[in-house]
Amino acid sequence: MAIVKHNEAEVELLARLMRAEAEGDGDLGMLMVGNTGINRVIASCLDFPNIRSITDMVYQSPGGFEATQKGYFYQRARQSEIRLARRVIQGERQHPASNSLWFFMPEGACPEQWFGQWNVGRFKAHCFFAPTAAECPEVYR
Repeated sequence: MAIVKHNEAEVELLARLMRAEAEGDGDLGMLMVGNTGINRVIASCLDFPNIRSITDMVYQSPGGFEATQKGYFYQRARQSEIRLARRVIQGERQHPASNSLWFFMPEGACPEQWFGQWNVGRFKAHCFFAPTAAECPEVYR
């Protein structure tokens, strides 16, 4: 059962975001980006109180994803990426992104904190950051 409401266009939108943000980190990296995005839809805290759909999440401005400003994001989603997006929408979670709301790709080591949020781990090029359960209980479902 899906953990967020969605339509087919949003599945493809999420798939395109996952590819554009983390294709270099492979399927697992793309799943983690998807986890972070879905967590933003579920959360009603911090920077995401009005994000209620996958479309809202992908195009959030300010505070959204850099990939939406690049041409690669606008290419058609491949079936393999669509399958990954469906897995995330169905609730599959991957550590360290299980409860994350942010990620970024630093040039060096992951900072301990980023915009006041704690680092919860790294996967390949991306560092992931999560709020505490007290700040944002929805992402700790």
